[in-house]
Amino acid sequence: MKYDVTVIGSGPGGYVAAIRCAQLGLKTAIIERYDTLGGTCLNVGCIPSKALLDSTEHYHNATHTFAEHGIKVTGVAPDFTQMIKRKDDVVSKTCEGVAFLMKKNNIDVHYGHGSFVSAKEIAITKSDGTKTQIQTDKVIIATGSKPASLPFITIDKKRIITSTEALKLKKIPKKMIVIGGGVIGCEMGSVYARLGTEVTIIEYMPSIIAGMDKDLGRELQKSLKKIGVKFELNTGVTAVKATSRSVKVTAKNHKKDTEITLSADYCLVAIGRRAYTDNLGLENIGVTTDERGRIPVNEHLETAVPGIYAIGDVIKGAMLAHKAEEEGTLVAETIAGQKPHINYNLIPGVVYTWPEVAGVGQTEQDLKAAGTPIKTGKFYFRALGRARASMDLEGFVKVIAHKETDEILGVHMIGPRIADLIAEAVVAMEYRASAEDVARMSHAHPTFAEAMKEACLAATDNRSIHS
Repeated sequence: MKYDVTVIGSGPGGYVAAIRCAQLGLKTAIIERYDTLGGTCLNVGCIPSKALLDSTEHYHNATHTFAEHGIKVTGVAPDFTQMIKRKDDVVSKTCEGVAFLMKKNNIDVHYGHGSFVSAKEIAITKSDGTKTQIQTDKVIIATGSKPASLPFITIDKKRIITSTEALKLKKIPKKMIVIGGGVIGCEMGSVYARLGTEVTIIEYMPSIIAGMDKDLGRELQKSLKKIGVKFELNTGVTAVKATSRSVKVTAKNHKKDTEITLSADYCLVAIGRRAYTDNLGLENIGVTTDERGRIPVNEHLETAVPGIYAIGDVIKGAMLAHKAEEEGTLVAETIAGQKPHINYNLIPGVVYTWPEVAGVGQTEQDLKAAGTPIKTGKFYFRALGRARASMDLEGFVKVIAHKETDEILGVHMIGPRIADLIAEAVVAMEYRASAEDVARMSHAHPTFAEAMKEACLAATDNRSIHS
């Protein structure tokens, strides 16, 4: 079998790259080592976690806000088995959708572990141990990432778990310790906190979601505390020991120089992810990786070997599904002779807690560190009629603009439906809009999106109308 392009990995980056290659008339194959397409995102990441986040938010509202809305409910209890079943069904149907797209676009799917024999030959080892080999002109490596750990932690997948195991527990734990206050830790911590689990997040940095604008971390921590999440910030884990029924975590607060010991049913290790480039046969083609397993690429995402490209979590940059998708499209179009471009500054980051959190562009702390003259505008959702009607009063929209040109340099949000609302900021910044440009655009009333307009008004000579 001979292909124009072969994609190794069928996550969002891989399958999007394959589809775009096929659309451009290239004979395309995709290799997936697992039994279903979709990679981490669809199977054990973005999609299943959002399914559980939505289910637990419905339960939380039934027990905390329905009465205020005039809805009387009695005997409300979580059916965790059904929640997991629904999550699995969402995953199954989504993965089936990707398989359909492969057929629709005449993309050959090969199941098995792909590895390089040479730059133009790939061996595929199937689950039964049998091997096949294909030839290809170009290759796109899109093998994604896997959960990272610490050298002294042994993840047994029973008591010391990753997000993968956290998505399929058999029952709701009484206590859970989460190591890491990043996106995954906050999302999964909120899932179980809503269900009544006593959740403690241990974070080495002085704030949660430390890579985002500091105002967002502070506001999210306030919100998570309201559903019972406890925090140990400025704290580094020193030991994790598991028994058949529990786990003990020892940590040290490096600011206070004090040690703590916590016990729980489970310890979720959520300190990030590392590139999955194991056993790809990269040494057979002369492609090297850095200390984190990532593959160096040029501006076209091509490796040191001509015709071999890498995208998504296996290269530097944010480990985001939508980043991988854009990179998959870029490589496909580059191979076809086009001149695509990605503005990495304008790839938004989202945390799917409730309230949701999102940011795009530069943070206030980064801009100040760079000496950029800025002005900011902030508008709180509690001042919006739509937010009051839905009882979603937490959070704000923060717009940062250049003090002299008024160009929007960063937008940082926490509140209701922020994951969707951030797209308005991305569009505005792609067209290099000023804060006044957005402030003068009509926004439907009453909507959550009015917060964006009001924040831009606030950034433009402090002209916010409703605050």
